[in-house]
Amino acid sequence: MIGVSRYIILLLGILTFTSCSVQIKINADVDTQKDKNSIKVIVKKTQQKEYIGWWVYGEGQHIFKDEETLEEYDLTFPNEDMVELVELYLSVCEMEYFPMECAMNGTLEGNVLTVQSFEILYIQGCGE
Repeated sequence: MIGVSRYIILLLGILTFTSCSVQIKINADVDTQKDKNSIKVIVKKTQQKEYIGWWVYGEGQHIFKDEETLEEYDLTFPNEDMVELVELYLSVCEMEYFPMECAMNGTLEGNVLTVQSFEILYIQGCGE
């Protein structure tokens, strides 16, 4: 019985050793082909900031004009349902291309302001 258990232990040891060596070989092959199998991780420091200005919607495009710099940015709302957002804009402004003063909290990357939250401050327009 002791002889059989030694052979089983020896067999399990060989299987474990060969499976580890196969794993190491696979890793070595992957490492030699860096161009094909490399993964690039780009870390950007993005800081959320409050922007105050005018939100304008028209013909499917959301634009924000910054009060401080007077630059225009395309708006994206990743946390909002776009259909409901358009309905909100049109219910408040009652027409397209009507500026609505807002405080937008989000990140600016290039010409795109990604809005995480916003607050409607004032609706521009003619007095009635």
